Amino acid sequence: MAKNNTTETFEVRGEDLLKKVKELVHEGNIRRIIIKDKNGKVLVEFPLTFGVVGVLIAPVLAAVGAIAALVSECSIVVEREN
Repeated sequence: MAKNNTTETFEVRGEDLLKKVKELVHEGNIRRIIIKDKNGKVLVEFPLTFGVVGVLIAPVLAAVGAIAALVSECSIVVEREN
């Protein structure tokens, strides 16, 4: 039987983007994070597999930090595993 996933969307300002993504990563039940600009265009999408921590997540957070510097408003779409 396939697992059900739910999605949740957060609207954030650019300066709060990295902080929110870090919070979500630490929750642990996140399957995928998609960051979109205020027009709905996907800027970055990355899967989070079980056990991705520390050094492995660092490049993703660096990319999110770069995006945060470029956008004033964005949304984070989170796919959670039930």
